[in-house]
Amino acid sequence: MESKSKHRAFLSVFFFLSGVCFSTWASRIPTIKSNFQFNDAELGTLLLCMPFSSLIGLPISGWLVSRFNSRGPIITGFTSLAISLSFIGFANSTAALVAAICIYAFSMRIMNISINTQALSIQRMYDKKINGSFHGLWSTGGIAGVGISTLFVSLEISMRYHLMSVALVAIVIAAYSNQFLLRNDKPASGNKLKLGNPDPYIVYLGIIIFLAAVCEGGMFDWSGVFFKEVVNEKIFTLGYLIFMVFMSLSRFVSDRVVEEIGMPKTFALSASLVVIGILSAVTFPAFWPSMIGFCFVGFGAASVVPMTFLLAGQSKKYSPGMAISIITTYSIVGMLLGPPIIGYISNALSLRIAFLTFALAGLLMIPFSHLFFRHQRLKR
Repeated sequence: MESKSKHRAFLSVFFFLSGVCFSTWASRIPTIKSNFQFNDAELGTLLLCMPFSSLIGLPISGWLVSRFNSRGPIITGFTSLAISLSFIGFANSTAALVAAICIYAFSMRIMNISINTQALSIQRMYDKKINGSFHGLWSTGGIAGVGISTLFVSLEISMRYHLMSVALVAIVIAAYSNQFLLRNDKPASGNKLKLGNPDPYIVYLGIIIFLAAVCEGGMFDWSGVFFKEVVNEKIFTLGYLIFMVFMSLSRFVSDRVVEEIGMPKTFALSASLVVIGILSAVTFPAFWPSMIGFCFVGFGAASVVPMTFLLAGQSKKYSPGMAISIITTYSIVGMLLGPPIIGYISNALSLRIAFLTFALAGLLMIPFSHLFFRHQRLKR
């Protein structure tokens, strides 16, 4: 196998496994809520642990990939992530659960920054756009994870053995794949964060990914709860599953769509689909309208992150690893605010009304993406 193809293939394994592990955790959130008897506000508070821990891991991951190569942080972060996923299943108190989730989120941040940094290094080896396909494999892994979760839920297998088995298989595959990752990808410049004179290029991208994170992160955490408590579907993972399926489809075709209509129109189309999908599910909270609505949301939200990361990698001020670290800060803030806000609004009003937050975030992506591309035209 050609060297660049081998690096691409085995980095794709890590994107896939990351998706499996994340969706395994997210699909079991309704189980955690039931086991610990959390109300919506308490669940929202619990979910705050993830973005706070991610923020702690963010500067560390940025420093690691800028000072060293991305390969070491990838395997270290992934191993820690898989082990902490298993610990979530074994947590028998709220304190133990919080500790396991914090370690999980910290590890996930280190690994995600590392694999996205390496993805941009591999992207530069190709003449065509391939970054969307990496994120497509993350979503495909998410589909596999939700599919496995749906099977385990239907067979009434405990969350403890479910999470432990996924973690063990993931560690074995990652240990083998690590040897084929790209080496020596440390950038020569742009590795220092400059706090003065914020770069509008990065700020606009940060706002866009913040809004996308509110939608995407909120759907990860609350779609299962929506289907269980609003749609009243017994197999509550179905909504999350269809959301992930269409996220995956979107990311595999996003590179082609960008080539055909350009990034400005793709951002506008993505945002519009998010709004339409949420309004469908909220207005008609029955099984099929919600399923169709979640399809639209998944297809719309999916392409925003890979496009934003690709643009960040083209920053003239920062190296790819540092640029991704900076805009990921915005993403983490979106994930910090989104899920808890949904929990608090739901507890005060209803989950249906709370879901309108996602529609608002999707709507705001349109003017901010327009401002970004306008800024780019003026710079030329």
